[in-house]
Amino acid sequence: MRPLEADEPTTIGPYRLLGLLGAGGMGRVYLGRSEGGRTVAVKVVHPHFALDEEFRARFRREVDAARRVGGDWTAPVLAADPEAAVPWVATGYAAGPSLTEAVRESGPLPAHSVRVLGAGLAEALAHVHGLGLVHRDVKPSNVLLTLDGPRLIDFGIARATDGTASLTSTGVSIGSPGYMAPEQVLGKAVAGAADVFSLGAVLVHAATGESPFPGDSSAALLYKVVHEEPELGALAGDLRDLAAACLAKNPAERPAPGEVARRLAPGGAAAPVAAGWLPGPVVERVSRSAVRLLDLDTGPGTAAADAPSGPVPFTRPSTPAAGTFGPPDPSYAASPDPSYAPPPENAPIPPGNAPATPERTTRPPGGLSLSVAAAAAPEGPDGRGRRVSCTVALAVAGALAAVTVGSVFVLDLLPGNGDERAGSDGQPPAATSAPRPSDATGADGVPESYLGKWSGRAEANGGTIPLGAFEVTLHQAKPGSRLGKVVQHDLIGQTCTDVLTLKSATATRLVATAEGAPTNGAQCAQTPHTIYLTPEAKHLTYTSKDPKPGNPRARLSRAG
Repeated sequence: MRPLEADEPTTIGPYRLLGLLGAGGMGRVYLGRSEGGRTVAVKVVHPHFALDEEFRARFRREVDAARRVGGDWTAPVLAADPEAAVPWVATGYAAGPSLTEAVRESGPLPAHSVRVLGAGLAEALAHVHGLGLVHRDVKPSNVLLTLDGPRLIDFGIARATDGTASLTSTGVSIGSPGYMAPEQVLGKAVAGAADVFSLGAVLVHAATGESPFPGDSSAALLYKVVHEEPELGALAGDLRDLAAACLAKNPAERPAPGEVARRLAPGGAAAPVAAGWLPGPVVERVSRSAVRLLDLDTGPGTAAADAPSGPVPFTRPSTPAAGTFGPPDPSYAASPDPSYAPPPENAPIPPGNAPATPERTTRPPGGLSLSVAAAAAPEGPDGRGRRVSCTVALAVAGALAAVTVGSVFVLDLLPGNGDERAGSDGQPPAATSAPRPSDATGADGVPESYLGKWSGRAEANGGTIPLGAFEVTLHQAKPGSRLGKVVQHDLIGQTCTDVLTLKSATATRLVATAEGAPTNGAQCAQTPHTIYLTPEAKHLTYTSKDPKPGNPRARLSRAG
């Protein structure tokens, strides 16, 4: 957690804010305190979602559903304002690291801790499924390890974005590569069995420090989830058998959450939690966090009951990540501004790229009191393992992009690599329609009909892998000068930008060199490659000679 900056809100609804826990593709998560002194996590959606009426309707429904999730091993919804200028929801704050952080810092959990973890999460899922709900994003960064048991967080809020215009237009889907069930990856109907698959993957990660579907890219992860058997590492005995059953490709073959809970803790998870279930290093981590909380300052009084709940000013562009809220976690690391790629002179600035500058505020000091009692699980020979690799840490933090324009991965894992609809030389197909009169060559070399903004869905590897949405912006240019940019919004909300340099342009085909923008995140490759734009009636066909991401192809429609 970091302290609030002067241009951030100090109150949201009845809660006085203490600091920023994290930020992701959905919004920002603040640590707050209620009038009665209860510590809460206040989750504020990004302002652009507030403009989507369909999002608001879903947010309202899902908050109502999340309020029903009040069983053990979850973080309860305490208050929400779906009607605020910027909607927000407050949940109980769980004092503990995410499973992602704990494994990265202290290694795999001991077998006893894994069993208690799995039993608690399975009991939480059994309760949720009994209400007719499905979580759909069970992953290590959505699991918190507290002294009084595991906590599964982020019920409902992610579903508020599923299918809304704001997200559908950029290809965002709910889930995290490596932890999504095969039916989620394939876009099929999702039921409670999908959560069981994700639970199995979480157990493998907790016990081994590795994902059951390791890979250097989201493309490889998604392919393995659908087509390959899980890698269970050092898991042995009944834990291995149970994890394998949860990870069955066929949803009908997976055990129900209640059965999982009974096999891991026949008497229920409460008793082993009370006896001390976490290893010593994690208990120490929780205690250190508690001490830091004691130093947090708030105002001399509590927030007024009628304090405004919005709008919430943000002075920097929000950065997409995994499309959900969560605890302080590496998946919330700030990523570069996805709108990078300076346009040529006189080019219009895309809306939303010029952040507002709200009035700066100051906060008087205050205080927070907190007490902690801890009991550690006994250490054994299986109590501490090696640290997780950087590749796996990225995969399980939920921060990987799903098949980006320049994602760093090798699609040789996939059969039929290449765009099967392109010619044998990798060139795009010829135009299927004659040039229109407006296709006269522009004064600087680019036919007028290409200029402007285009967008559409993209795919790779001959149509077998969805890439999300491409946005292509083209300006007038001479050969060798900047032509525009390609921005890809991948399936989990991350963004990569390629800068385009014109090579040649005729009425039937435009050729350009694309190279990753300097401010791209680590998930984006920077290797230069050639792209082709071919007019087809009122559309443009985008093809590329870029074998690493599977020769992306898109059908683009004019967007502006």
